[in-house]
Amino acid sequence: MLNKLLTSILVIVAIWLLRYLVIQLVLRRVEDPKLRYQWRKTANYVAFVIGVLLVGRIWIEAFQTLSTFLGLLSAGIAIALKEPLLNIAGWAYIIWLRPVKVGDRIQVGDQAGDVVDQGLFQLSVMEIGGQLEGESPTGRIIYIPNGAIFSQGLANYSHGFPYVWNEIPVTITFESDWEKTKDILEKIAKEHGETVSQSAEKALRKTSHKFLIHEHRFQPRVFTEVRENGINLTIRYMCAPHERRATVHAIWEDILIEFAKHDDIALAYPTTRIYREPEEGIEAKKPGKKAPSRKLPRAHD
Repeated sequence: MLNKLLTSILVIVAIWLLRYLVIQLVLRRVEDPKLRYQWRKTANYVAFVIGVLLVGRIWIEAFQTLSTFLGLLSAGIAIALKEPLLNIAGWAYIIWLRPVKVGDRIQVGDQAGDVVDQGLFQLSVMEIGGQLEGESPTGRIIYIPNGAIFSQGLANYSHGFPYVWNEIPVTITFESDWEKTKDILEKIAKEHGETVSQSAEKALRKTSHKFLIHEHRFQPRVFTEVRENGINLTIRYMCAPHERRATVHAIWEDILIEFAKHDDIALAYPTTRIYREPEEGIEAKKPGKKAPSRKLPRAHD
């Protein structure tokens, strides 16, 4: 038992030193941060697998073949380590099919953010939104178990087609010139979304080889709708996921500047109106009809 323990320690130390030397060699010769990250993660995975195989062979001499060892090992710990095994299965799914990679903006359940690290058991994500308005980073790192992609699903903002649609609703009063307003909004939308629309068309040609996407119109548009508090004009345009907050900021500034130039355009906001039936009702507006007088009930103690 003591010999096995010492041998296992020596094997672990040797693997750790070999991993350390490989990483140091890569850090000295590779300048690209992305390549450094990939080398570091690969070295960690390879060292972990080699360590499990060598140490397991030391302690379980009866297992002479790899298939027998892995089969009995998985059967013995499957029930006790259900969640970790599910996370490892999720890691294998991510490594094999590549539905997400470091740098992508994703959403799993209610959690959304930019992936900053991909581990054996979890994804490390720089949170967006959360307690803040819009989709700006909050500065918090959230950890999403790899197994969550099987039960909650995974939405990737960046994989495949690298653009998303965004909408900005602009509500004006009923008294405003809505046709002029729509022309102004269409002009602003084209100024901000024309270049992105052209890039999106090129990206679609590449993505259509893998995904069936029916969208063929990427030009910015303005949709008209009547609401209870005014006329709603919704700007629909395409942008990169990481630039959504910045584009909303720029478009709204242009809208406010343009609306200030026109006296017949006013933004709608919640208001309260007092309606007086005797003076404004149908009976009061009939010619020759005198508005009925009403006595208000007196308050009683």
